[in-house]
Order: sequence, then structure tokens, then C-alpha cells
Amino acid sequence: MDNEDYRRRRGLRGFSINRLIPNVLTLAALCSGLTAIRFGLQGEFRPAVMAIIVAAIFDALDGRVARRLGVTSRFGAELDSLSDFLCFGVAPALVLYLAALEGAGALGWVVTLMFPICSALRLARFNTALLSDVPPPAWTGQYFTGVPAPAGALLALIPLVVSFEAEAAWPRHPIVVGVVLVLVGGLMVSRLPTFSFKKGRIPRQWVLPALLIAALTMGVIASSPWIGLSLLGLIYLALIPFSWLAWRRQAARDRQEQSVVALRSVPGDGAR
Repeated sequence: MDNEDYRRRRGLRGFSINRLIPNVLTLAALCSGLTAIRFGLQGEFRPAVMAIIVAAIFDALDGRVARRLGVTSRFGAELDSLSDFLCFGVAPALVLYLAALEGAGALGWVVTLMFPICSALRLARFNTALLSDVPPPAWTGQYFTGVPAPAGALLALIPLVVSFEAEAAWPRHPIVVGVVLVLVGGLMVSRLPTFSFKKGRIPRQWVLPALLIAALTMGVIASSPWIGLSLLGLIYLALIPFSWLAWRRQAARDRQEQSVVALRSVPGDGAR
């Protein structure tokens, strides 16, 4: 069978529906991010924030579904990165600009631009790391380098979320929002190791406590979503020092194991 006949037969069969599901979820996240921008332009900031949260949920699902179904592809990975840039880089920055930084003039716009730029740089670094010829140690898959884009969007939106619950103007002050944007943007492009909950494993004795904490968190979010989202962001920030310490311990253990292997590979004095 020649190549042309093979392509024709494959075209007649088409693609499995399973191959489309992850990309459909990614497109749903993209639509949610665009909808957040629409709500922001209309001055409806509460639904804008919720649309970004919905985009984060879809973003968390698409990769897991692709791996479970065994249909990961380069196309899906590129589409996911483009969606992440819009949903968690452009959308939160634009919403925060319209809600708080528009009155700060040119400086407010410069701060706004910095956040999606940091998001783009972080995603570009992540994508190029996947193409590296030298694979990193397996244990590094439990960590991200810097704060991932969805978590960065949640952290950047905390001042706006707090203003919804407190019904106060100070969380939306341009200085407060600008400082948070700069700090979160710096965390996104930093080299700090942060936990990757996609591949992380929980010790058996911590399974029930983790489920209890997750249930309580979901209960708080369901009853008081703005308080729950703020607490979720603060908990994530509090975990960063622990992820750094865990990464350092694992890196030291890895170096020690490599040293032992290197010593064992050196021939003894009696070797000829």
C-alpha cells in the first residue's frame, strides 16, 4: 500500500471521538477566558472572575483526560499553551486593569502589560524545557519551575476577590493591585520550585486528612466563594516554602546517589 492510499484510507476512518475530548475541554477553557474579558469590558467583575476560575477547571481537566485516554499530542500541547496565555495571562490582567488600574494612567497600563508578558515567558520556558535533549531526573516532574499560570491568575485576582467580600475600596487601590501583579509576575518567571499537583503523590497516612481538607475547602468555596478562593490562594502561597525545602532535600539526595554511583564506577587499586 503506497502512502497516498494509506492517507486516503486513514482519512475515511477519521479520528476517534476520544482524541477530540481533551481539545474540546481546552477550547471550553479558551471560551471561558474570552468571556471573562467580555464581562470585564462590561464592568461585571464578579462573573469575570468566575469565568477565569471555570477556565482553570477546564485547564486542569484537559491534560488529565488526554493522559487517561492515551491521546496526548503535540497539537493539544500547543493549543493548551495558547489557551493558558489568554485565560491566565491576558484575561486577569485586563480585568484588573479595568477594575483598578485604569485610573493610574500610563503607569497602570505598564504594570498591566508586565503580567501577561511574564505569563508568556513562563509558558515559553516550560515548552522549551519539554524539547530538551537531556531529560531531567524523574523526580523533578513533581515540581514546576516558578508559579504556574493558573495559580498565578488566582493569586493576582486576590485583591479583587477580597473587595467582593469586604465590600471595601482599599483592595482595589491601584497601589495594592499593582504591587500584587508585580510580585505574582515575578513568582511566575522565578526559578522557585513549586509543587505540581498533577504528578505529586500523597503518603498513605495523609490520604484521609487530605480528603478532609479538600472537603472543607470545597465547603467554604460553595458557601462563601470569595472567602474560599482567597484562602485557597493564601494556602498555595504558604506551600511554596515547603516545596522549596522538599526540592532541596530531593536534589541533595539525588547528588548523593550520583556520587555513590560515580565512586562505584571507579576501578579499585587492584584492577588491571
